[in-house]
Amino acid sequence: MKLKLPAGSFRAYLFDCDGTIVDSMPLHYIAWKKALDAWKCPFEEELFYAWGGRPVTDIIASLNQMHNLDMPVDAVAKRKESLYYELLPQLKAIPEVIEHIEAQHGLIPLAVVSGSRRKSVEGSLAALNLLDKFDTLVCAEDYTNGKPAPDCFLAAAERLGVRPEECLVFEDTDMGIESATAAGMASVRVPLPLQKS
Repeated sequence: MKLKLPAGSFRAYLFDCDGTIVDSMPLHYIAWKKALDAWKCPFEEELFYAWGGRPVTDIIASLNQMHNLDMPVDAVAKRKESLYYELLPQLKAIPEVIEHIEAQHGLIPLAVVSGSRRKSVEGSLAALNLLDKFDTLVCAEDYTNGKPAPDCFLAAAERLGVRPEECLVFEDTDMGIESATAAGMASVRVPLPLQKS
């Protein structure tokens, strides 16, 4: 299945990482379940996908509120990330997106814009030999307001020296598409593996 890009010529491509470049969402979900088991904290798969793109610490804080728990946010976030790193050897790329990265690498600037922490993003990209394809990485530590706020995409455009309206965003979540739209950028939706026909 090829991705259908919107019409227009774009001077930069901005890619979400998890679920867009790498099919990491199932691995992240396994890591979440293991990390939260110690606290007997439920996290339904449907909610996990709905919250795709949110920073890890936001997710833990929201789960604390929902379930009236007092999980230590930073400790649980670290545990979840370390469990994810253990699963990296199983990571696979999303071929329809890699095609666009390969085609444009060296022609226009490329950035990764993620709600995950830098170490997680670098780990995922390095596992698939993709780290050197990107001019910049904008990760959870680099902005205050996460998706659907436009901050992360605007930061990437600024770093690349490209106007927001000249950027094309590749995203797999509603929250990510909303964020790109709020930034004044065109976007292309990468369907979840479940949504592929």
